[in-house]
Amino acid sequence: MPRPDIRTQDLGKPVDVAEYLFTRLHQIGIRSIHGLPGDFNLAALDYIPKVGLQWVGNCNELNAAYAADGYARVNGMGAIVTTFGVGELSAINGLAGAYSEMVPVVHIVGCPSTISQRGGMLLHHTLGNGDFNVFSNMSAGVSCVVAKLNDPVEIASQIDHALRECYLRSRPVYLMLPTDMVMKKVEGERLETEIDLGEPPNDEAKENYVVDVMLKYIHAAQRPVVLVDACAVRSRVLGEVRALIDKTRLPVFVTPMGKGAIDETHACYGGVYAGSASHPEIKAMVENSDLVLSIGALKTDFNTAGFSYRLSQLNTIDFHTGYCVVRYSEYPGVKMRGVLRRITERVEVNRLKVAPAPGPPIAGSDKRGGPSGPIMQSWFWPHISGFFREGDVVVTETGTANFGVWETRFPPKVTALNQTLWGSIGWAVGACQGAALAVKDGGSPRRTILFVGDGSIQLTAQEISTIIKHKLDVIIFIICNDGYTIERFIHGMKASYNDVVTWKYRDLGTVFGGTPQTVQSYAVRTPAELNKLLGDEDFSTKQRGQYY
Repeated sequence: MPRPDIRTQDLGKPVDVAEYLFTRLHQIGIRSIHGLPGDFNLAALDYIPKVGLQWVGNCNELNAAYAADGYARVNGMGAIVTTFGVGELSAINGLAGAYSEMVPVVHIVGCPSTISQRGGMLLHHTLGNGDFNVFSNMSAGVSCVVAKLNDPVEIASQIDHALRECYLRSRPVYLMLPTDMVMKKVEGERLETEIDLGEPPNDEAKENYVVDVMLKYIHAAQRPVVLVDACAVRSRVLGEVRALIDKTRLPVFVTPMGKGAIDETHACYGGVYAGSASHPEIKAMVENSDLVLSIGALKTDFNTAGFSYRLSQLNTIDFHTGYCVVRYSEYPGVKMRGVLRRITERVEVNRLKVAPAPGPPIAGSDKRGGPSGPIMQSWFWPHISGFFREGDVVVTETGTANFGVWETRFPPKVTALNQTLWGSIGWAVGACQGAALAVKDGGSPRRTILFVGDGSIQLTAQEISTIIKHKLDVIIFIICNDGYTIERFIHGMKASYNDVVTWKYRDLGTVFGGTPQTVQSYAVRTPAELNKLLGDEDFSTKQRGQYY
């Protein structure tokens, strides 16, 4: 008869480790768990339905990581379960993208027992050298917390700490769950108190000083503008930004990665600023401003159109997640959330010089053949704006879609998903599945719309089957460019390595398990055909598995 574990025998409400972990995920708002089963995580997966969570079941771990990323961007946080070695390494590219783009994803890795690890046993899914830390070390660079759940006395606090850091730092965390820890007991009374996810406030004196300095420049500026970027989204300060715009009425612009952060029907919205790739009137207003309030800037190469910003730091106030910068003076530890709130409270509107934002750009025309000619990128993106509806989730793939969507105008409450910094081709299909599932879990009637190229979809097309399996309401536009078009413009316009095989894209729904009742597909080749389809109310509003 096994001896009782004296470390856990005095627990008030003992619960199994796996139950504790998945209950915590449920408490922080996650309802679906992405991933794949493997022999080192099977016992843990049994607990998922017990706590009210849904197991998604993806086609491979990379797709699951992309999907958990998309789920987190809509839901607030996401989770993925993989198995040791072979599974987690398949997922690591997707999780690196989540780290790069500041997306909070919980990565749970089922691993061999602590006994096996201590003995250095030559198990399958290992490198055959007895090193059970090699894979967690690989993930450490793309995780803000690595927690090895090896000791029941510490496991509950390790889980709580990791989940809190995941949320507050908006980065993935890595939890290594050995098979012999799944049913170990931890204190269940902790579950009666939810994890505190509140952001610690700024030091009041420091915050007031920084706000005083900022207001001096804001009140004196002759041509102030606001520029909203990705980290404003990731740091969850859009409410504060909108309150600031509503009160000050300052013209506001977004970067490509900030697309969707501001209501694009707002009278103060001016469009997308992307350096030299901006519309002339947008470029002029932003770059001629004598004070740019830059909120959550992430000045990557693609986000700045090849580092083509022409903004002087001398005329810039930067608001960041963990610090602020006024001209050339940096204020570490003074977080932007509190500062934005305080500025909104204290700004004197009657002292502001406010210019009107530029109007929406004129839609492009089809310069090759009119309504019966081929569909051109310059025509397609401005015109697709009329198809969008309030509350849509719009996912754009790395490539032409990421750049083309700049030319669209969104209705209110649209969520835009892109992976401009990491730029992993194929991300958007998995992310679309995760985003659509988050919408469904939230009980919302929002549509999820994916724009993906014929090259990109070939990397992750299997997730169409997951979309069908879970009856998700998705519209997929496959843009057939006969290859990797964005790569052609970078290098090798006619090179064979940028070619892809032409699939029978209209058959994908059937191949992946759909029926005429769950999947409908269309092919459009001219502007006239596309306009007819977009004008079809049934196409726009009918609940579906998906359309092509």
